[in-house]
Amino acid sequence: MVRRGKDVKTAAAATAESADASSQAAKQYITVTAQQSRYALDAVDAPASKEVCILHMHVHVHIRSNTYQAKSRQITYLCTFSQILVKDLSISVSDRELLSHATLHLVEGRHYVLVGRNGTGKSTLLKAMGEGLIPGIPWSTRILLLGQTREVGEGEEERGAEETVLQHVVRSDRVRERYMREARMLSDAIEHSTDPMAPVKTYRRIAHERLGRQLEEAQRIAERRSGARGKLARKDLIKFEERFEESKARVLQEESEIEPTKLSEDTHAAAEMLASVQATLELMDASAAEKKARSVLLGLGFKQDRIDQPFSELSGGWKTRCDLACALCQYADVLLLDEPTNFLDLPSIIWLQDYIRNLTGTTVLVTTHDRDFGDAVAEELIVLRNQNFETFRGNLSLYERERYKKARYLTKMKEAQDKQKKHMEKTVANNIKAARDKGDDKKLKQAASRKKKLDERMGMEVGLRGGRFKLNRDLAGYHTSNRAEIEIPDFDAPVKMTFPRQPPDLRFPGALVSLEKVCFAYPSKRKVAVLNDINLTIHPGQRVGLAGLNGSGKTTLISLIVGSGDDAAEGGLTPTSGNIARHPRAKFGRFSQQSVEEVTVIAAANPRLSALSHLRQHCGDDMDEKEARQLLASLGLQGHAASDVPLGLLSGGQKVRVGLAKLLWPPPQLLILDEVTTHLDADTILGLIKALREYDGALVVVTHDRFFMRYVHRSKQ
Repeated sequence: MVRRGKDVKTAAAATAESADASSQAAKQYITVTAQQSRYALDAVDAPASKEVCILHMHVHVHIRSNTYQAKSRQITYLCTFSQILVKDLSISVSDRELLSHATLHLVEGRHYVLVGRNGTGKSTLLKAMGEGLIPGIPWSTRILLLGQTREVGEGEEERGAEETVLQHVVRSDRVRERYMREARMLSDAIEHSTDPMAPVKTYRRIAHERLGRQLEEAQRIAERRSGARGKLARKDLIKFEERFEESKARVLQEESEIEPTKLSEDTHAAAEMLASVQATLELMDASAAEKKARSVLLGLGFKQDRIDQPFSELSGGWKTRCDLACALCQYADVLLLDEPTNFLDLPSIIWLQDYIRNLTGTTVLVTTHDRDFGDAVAEELIVLRNQNFETFRGNLSLYERERYKKARYLTKMKEAQDKQKKHMEKTVANNIKAARDKGDDKKLKQAASRKKKLDERMGMEVGLRGGRFKLNRDLAGYHTSNRAEIEIPDFDAPVKMTFPRQPPDLRFPGALVSLEKVCFAYPSKRKVAVLNDINLTIHPGQRVGLAGLNGSGKTTLISLIVGSGDDAAEGGLTPTSGNIARHPRAKFGRFSQQSVEEVTVIAAANPRLSALSHLRQHCGDDMDEKEARQLLASLGLQGHAASDVPLGLLSGGQKVRVGLAKLLWPPPQLLILDEVTTHLDADTILGLIKALREYDGALVVVTHDRFFMRYVHRSKQ
């Protein structure tokens, strides 16, 4: 889809497949449009990225009046990209518009944090950038999106279960692997003593593969361009297609059909190609890839012995960590990290934030729900709201403080001006009335002059640089007034979540649960205790936070607290030794890390099931429809989304709300939340914090989110 005009607009569309609630593939079409000047750098107009390029060029040496031409030699150079500037950017998924006429500006080497509420299009934007759907971004800019490294590449099927974690991370760099493969093929062919045709065949095969990649790029360029530039791009595409067919014929050519001169030339070209590939690998520091990969894996929490174990044996959470390691170990001009802290424990999060802060030369764009992590890595904030971008030099916490401060200041300014204007208008009106009663034309002119000054001096009193307002500097162009109007920043309505505040009365006092010298070891590893001599007592209304490394036993401790009796929560355990005493009338509610996945599985079994009907089925006949609607609405899931939208089509944040609603009927005396913030945005986390602070029941929080852990406490106000 191409629009013609002075400023050409091009559109790129791609199909992204995602699984819906019924586990059926549902296609979502991402449509991207952006303004493109005829002089803008895109596709092959831009220089190569920082990836090493080898040029064959002639060097002319001038000595006095004579010119000597030296032999052709290889010149190696590095090129850099300066920035990404895309104007009038619009992105829509199916019929829903997520971005409308926005400007995306990324400066080289700067670290950005992209924030916005769930469903505003943050992940879609990163996906569009990672898949090359945004026109205006040079094709040579190497953009890497977290998770893309898990795609199966050439030869990975054969590696299968034998590939270790370290090998998986090293081989995820497809550019390096391609050069390594070419180096091996050329080296083996040149050293082959029995087949003189091996170097020629290998050279032609590699050259054909490279030409195929260039042809694919030329096809995409021709699709994106229009007008005169589009015509030239299509001519270039035809030439590439002709060269590709000629190359294909050379690959299939028999030895008897090749001329001796051409055979010698291709043999020499194979040696030159091997030298250039080896030089490229040397400049990429390919030999240090394994060392870097091991360092990153250790920083992300992998143990030494696990790094050398098969990748196929990793759980889903550890594979996600491995994806992050793959992204960090590759070179990219722009690194896109979508929720990189998921499944990371606190030491790994701190390591990752330090790694990103020390990363130079790479532009990083991060989306995260962990406020402390985002504040630590952000040099500049990009706020996605109202289908547009708002930028701020600083992090989210500073942005919110400055925004509220500016709103208070402008509100006071506007109120003062309104009061002053009302007083002056009243004075002018009285002067006009008095002048008319006395027939004094001079005073009528004075009143008219004051009224004119009143209209001219109302508005912003502060200029663009923070000083006194100056008309010719701060309000250039044609305007209906001499000052800009006072525009008070608007704020999104806060996310409101309320819990049933008072759990049922226990009738007699006592601790909810008490653990005394509790030890636990899993049957398969009975000699290795996960927990030793745990002493913990939780009283009604108490707040308890659990933090620790992944695998240190936090979830095991939670399972011991809920127990394994008939009335206990699902997933409970019995201690190997020690005593656990629970209040006989206390109810425990547990939100686990698998709660969202459980809702997804239920939705897959019944695609028509809604959140409302699922909640009523879970709670039984004691809950009527009105009560179910009220409970879901109190958690932010109301109206059409609660009763009509299939459960499987709800977002992750909405499924969290469904999981919480199942725990809060009736309200438990002890509410256990294990990584409840994983699918929630920053505003929803704030709403959840406020709801938990008002909850009268006891609370146990397991989280690696330092901000959430810090602010979930009992409010006495």
